Order: sequence, then C-alpha cells, then structure tokens
Amino acid sequence: MIDSPMASARLMTYLKELVSIDSVNPDLVPGGAGESRIAAKLAEICAEDFALAVESSAVTPGRPNVIAHWPGSGAGQSLLLTGHMDVVGVADYRGEPFSPKVRDGRLYGRGAYDMKGGIAAILAAICILQENDFHPAGDIWLGFVCDEEYASIGTEALVQRLRPDAAILTEPTDEIISIAHRGFAWVEISTAGLAAHGSDFVHGRDAIRHMAPILERIRSLEEEVYPQIQHPLLGRSSVHASRIEGGTEWSTYPDSCTLWIEHRTLPGDSGDQIVTDWRDFIRNEKKQRQDFDATVHLKLERPPLAIEPTQAIVQALATAHTQCFDNPAPIGASFGWLDSAILVAAGIPTVIFGPKGHGAHAAEEWVDPASVERCAQVIAECCRRWCS
Repeated sequence: MIDSPMASARLMTYLKELVSIDSVNPDLVPGGAGESRIAAKLAEICAEDFALAVESSAVTPGRPNVIAHWPGSGAGQSLLLTGHMDVVGVADYRGEPFSPKVRDGRLYGRGAYDMKGGIAAILAAICILQENDFHPAGDIWLGFVCDEEYASIGTEALVQRLRPDAAILTEPTDEIISIAHRGFAWVEISTAGLAAHGSDFVHGRDAIRHMAPILERIRSLEEEVYPQIQHPLLGRSSVHASRIEGGTEWSTYPDSCTLWIEHRTLPGDSGDQIVTDWRDFIRNEKKQRQDFDATVHLKLERPPLAIEPTQAIVQALATAHTQCFDNPAPIGASFGWLDSAILVAAGIPTVIFGPKGHGAHAAEEWVDPASVERCAQVIAECCRRWCS
C-alpha cells in the first residue's frame, strides 16, 4: 500500500469543503444553486494543490464541467477518474445540509455519500501519487461533471471531449467493484375525458377514472411479471407510478389526466419496447371500452450497464485492492443508474468504485471518511499500475 500522510491530512479538508458547497441541481429544484461554485473550488484544488492543467467549460449556462489533465510521457495507457458535482434537493433534509458535521466517524451532509466522498477520493488519490513522486507514462484525466442527477448532460459533453483507454467512476459502492447497474425509462401516459358539470353524468367523461386500468397494469407488471425475470447481478426490473395530475375543480368532470411512470430496466430492455408494450395495452383497452382514450410518450431513457469482470480495468482495480489490503474486493452491482452507461456507450471501459456510507437522496446522508481514504489508496494504486 502506498503511504501518504499528506493525503490523509488533506482528505478531510477536501471532503468538508465540497460538502459545504450548495450544488443542488436546478433542473431538479427550480432555483437550485447548480455546480458553478463547486466547479470553481475543484478547479482551484487541481491547479493550486496539484499543478494540473485545468479546463472549465459551461455545458449549459452557469453549469460547467471541470477537466484536469496530468500528462503522461506518452508511453502508457490513459485513465479517467470521474464523478458528478450536483446533488439532489434538501427540502426534507434533517439538519443543516451544507454544514458538514462529523459524528461517530461519519461525515454528514447533503452529497457526502452521493457523491462528494467519491470526488474527495479522486483528489486524495492524486495527492498520494504526487507525494510518492509518481510520473505517469499514460495521461491521467480528472472529469468532474454537472447534471448527473437529472439528464447527465455533463457526461454526455465529457465523452465528446475525452476518449481515455478506461475510466473509474467513484460513485458510492460501499467498496465493492461494481460492473452493472439498471437503466431507466421515463414514460408519460395521458388519458382523455370530456369536461362537463359534475351533475351531467350523461356527457361528462372522467379522465382520472380512465387511468385505473393503467395503474392496474403497473400493479400486474410489478407483482406478477417482473419478479419472473431475474438478472444474475441486478435481480429484477421494476416499475412505479411517480406522479399523477388531473382535473380542475370539485364540480367538473376532468377532461385530462397525466401519469408519470418510471421503469427501471435490465440489460436487453429498451425504452422503445416499453412504449410499444404500453401502446399494445392501450389498444386492447380501447377495444373493450369505446370511451377509453390514452396516449403514451417516452420522455427520457438511460441504458442499463453490464460489463464483463474479465475486462482489463476491472482486473486492474481488483489487483490494486489486493495489493493495498491483501484481500480481493467483492464484485457486484450498483443500486441506481449511473453515468458509467454513457461512458461505456462511448467506447470507454468503465468500472465503478467508491466509499461506504448511507442516505443517497434521503433525509440524512453520510459518508465514512476512513472508507474514502481506503478508496483513494486503491485508486492511486490502480493509476500507478495502469498508467505506468
């Protein structure tokens, strides 16, 4: 294991600085602070602490990516270390979300786990390497991106700029090496009714009531269909109703109702197929009920991920873990969708590895700083091996 007293000392400073910066995604929460302040802090750290070349560019107004470059001598493989800067909202957060506090060996605050702990691990890994006088043969890139919590425009822009030989995404994995995650498809279904006075049952048609077979179909998929289809790492897919909206007032038949549905998908699933299945269901409902009318639209889709454990970057990270701690890291899957799917789709082999903690998107969130340090040591050792 590479020894680095300086990295140990700096890591907690980095972690507290990052968590203290409000970077709520404004596409999730109107008026959210966005990533400009945390991007400026990361650019400053990379330039001043590590003497790296830094590029900060707006993906959309006020929302930049930060790319830092540690050039190699030209003889080795390149590696990207990446993570997202944005966090979800804090309306239901218990306590002060951007005043990081340490209790019982845990650092609390919004984004501590998802995923400023992972970003701090990247910074500490670079500190470890430089303190031990490492000189890479292959380029090392740091990519800190915006907007992962909504539409991932940051990583979509990143892969237009960089094509390294491999990447490590430091999303929280509780120190497992993650090689798979589910995708998602956001589907919007609208039913049509006919507005009329509440007493006019002859002409009024209730669009909200017409959503009932759609909701029943969700129940059937969730309880009867999807449990029968299992992935060895990811288990089953899922579907739920996320939001419903319809009607105007007490005494009027609603002429429209809209339901927002999220499907969590497995390798082999596609948003187009999900929409086709919904349209087939709606067509059958229309045959049975002449007054039934509904439309379906795919609003956003992100693909699932499953990479082979034999891929070189997976093996390099596993070897680094064994070198650091004399035991192999478990290989498994991540809980939610991650930017790794975009990286892999762009032809960049990617593995996910990050610290222990709890509370992503929850009312209380924490990361284990000791775990962040262990991740930094493994990442540094992987860089040393991959980029030599």
